[in-house]
Amino acid sequence: MSETTSITPTRPYMVRALYQWIEDNALTPYLMVDATADNLQIPTEHVQDGRIVLNIASRATGNMSMKNDYIHFSARFGGVSQDIWVPLTAVLGIYAKENSQGMFFDPNEYDDYVPEEDAVASSSSKTKVATPKPKRDNKAGLKVLK
Repeated sequence: MSETTSITPTRPYMVRALYQWIEDNALTPYLMVDATADNLQIPTEHVQDGRIVLNIASRATGNMSMKNDYIHFSARFGGVSQDIWVPLTAVLGIYAKENSQGMFFDPNEYDDYVPEEDAVASSSSKTKVATPKPKRDNKAGLKVLK
């Protein structure tokens, strides 16, 4: 074991829980995202003041995947289907459109967080695990780099 232990951020768990609560109550979940973050794949024409608000309702998205590192789904913008990739570090908040109930997150939550895969990868020169990045071929996954 390493001397320093990094606690998993609560953001991915809270996003999933609030998403479920909002959907269970027949409300519309909106995700506010920092559009200036790295590794985003979003429709940039809808960015305002460095942020974008995305409707992530199950009826408005396809192939939704909420992992601990990212959220991925397809959605239509101006009638054109697009793949959306949002790293959890870029999620500013999740709330219901109808009543604004939800949660906004501490922007510094990830400042000292080192994912276990990164810690293992940096201590081993043999194998490194890459963070999933936006892909244009609709196939999400991890790559093992050597």
